[in-house]
Amino acid sequence: MELKQYVVDAFTQQLFAGNPAAVVVLDAFLETDLMQKIAAENNLSETAFVVCQNGVYQIRWFSPLTEIDFCGHASLASAYVLQRFYAAGEHIVFACALLGEFKINIAADGLISMVFPNRAPTEIATIPEALLAGLSLAPQAVLQSPQAYFVIYTNEQEVRDLRIDQAPLKTLKPYDVVATAPCAGEYDFVSRYFWPANGGHEDPVTGSIHAGLFPYWGVRLHEQKMVAKQISQRGGVVYGELQAKSVIVSGYAILYAASTLYVPD
Repeated sequence: MELKQYVVDAFTQQLFAGNPAAVVVLDAFLETDLMQKIAAENNLSETAFVVCQNGVYQIRWFSPLTEIDFCGHASLASAYVLQRFYAAGEHIVFACALLGEFKINIAADGLISMVFPNRAPTEIATIPEALLAGLSLAPQAVLQSPQAYFVIYTNEQEVRDLRIDQAPLKTLKPYDVVATAPCAGEYDFVSRYFWPANGGHEDPVTGSIHAGLFPYWGVRLHEQKMVAKQISQRGGVVYGELQAKSVIVSGYAILYAASTLYVPD
């Protein structure tokens, strides 16, 4: 069986930056085991598989280790591929098990906006010892969202200097860890995302976690529209806007590669 696959750098306008995602558009989903093997072979943060059903694009995401229930950058990459190569238009509706349907809008300049539910973190009564043991710097505060522990730092340099120990953080599964701080420069805040239990050491740019980061910083910075920088080695820029019950997470994308996969029938 031959499958067309695209690799797109998401949340960037330059190649070799942002977060690369593989996208495979199918007539029907493959067996889960085969999709997981393809994702492991790709060894990217995520590989997205997309199937159109009655005008709605069902989407599933796989890291090299496991299926992921919510992924922003691979959704953005998929929207880019669907518009450019599959005539999907400027308004796309995705659907997944966790979120149900969510909308994508693509502007004339290529900015891709995704409407996500508000997943703001909340305070927790007890901070897990494994979390603190896995961080080289003690955080100013710790919160938790359905996706990750939020460790809050005073400034950008602390986030840049942070080092992690993967072993204790793996025990926090299914939760990942996002480190974040306000920024005094051109961005409103910065972040880094660690997910040793679910995908790898550090994710280059994580669209999904910004459905929690934008609400958190929006309250503290008194802003409705913000621009964030994920300061991983590759780096990426994420635009956000708060609405009544949702968060618009936006970014650009650029095509890196198109190839053919040869997999068992």
